[in-house]
Amino acid sequence: MSGFNKVVGSYEEALAGLTDNMTVIAGGFGLCGIPENLIKEIQRQKTKGLTLVSNNCGVDDFGLGLLLGERQIKKIVASYVGENAEFERQMMNGELQVELTPQGTLAEKMRAGGAGIPAFFTATGYGTPVGEGKEVREFGGRKYILEESIRGDFAIVKAYKADPYGNLIFRKTARNFNPLAATAGKITVVEVEEIVPLGSLDPDQIHTPGIYVDRLIQGTFEKRIEQRTLSQG
Repeated sequence: MSGFNKVVGSYEEALAGLTDNMTVIAGGFGLCGIPENLIKEIQRQKTKGLTLVSNNCGVDDFGLGLLLGERQIKKIVASYVGENAEFERQMMNGELQVELTPQGTLAEKMRAGGAGIPAFFTATGYGTPVGEGKEVREFGGRKYILEESIRGDFAIVKAYKADPYGNLIFRKTARNFNPLAATAGKITVVEVEEIVPLGSLDPDQIHTPGIYVDRLIQGTFEKRIEQRTLSQG
């Protein structure tokens, strides 16, 4: 990389500096918009003891589920177990630390972390196990719990298009947790389907400005569908 150019030449270079016991924030929702090649590189590097922050943990043989299968994740902060049987098995057997977090709260934890806000109050989870042990305050006659924001040593993100400066455009539903994750990493690594020449992107269409992006790589993607439903012809 040189100057404002964020493009790197390999996945190994993209994840240089990732070591055991770090916190990684991953974009995506289920299998939609996941940084699948960056996940595979983490698997290849055999990085261990990770704290993983993501909406869920993929499926057994794809996405973040690959890291579960290799026992590379020590703790996961997620919204649901989802379709991953290995996630459920490890959680129920006490092999994996799991911090189940309401989905909107998880999104706000990322957004607040990226905005430099250390904590916020939310009504979500008050009076449930989610709120146990957390500070409670009343605003306007309603109870709220204090939630801390979250930052990662690394954030891994999947986008549709980027220019060399790291300005990002996401496509449709893949614009889920990715823009939030992109702001919340000390080092944010993005893989994209296409890198276009500088000046090609309409500034009004950019979802995440390049100031949040540290490294950028173009990849090819399987884009596996988690569940396919076909109508009767």
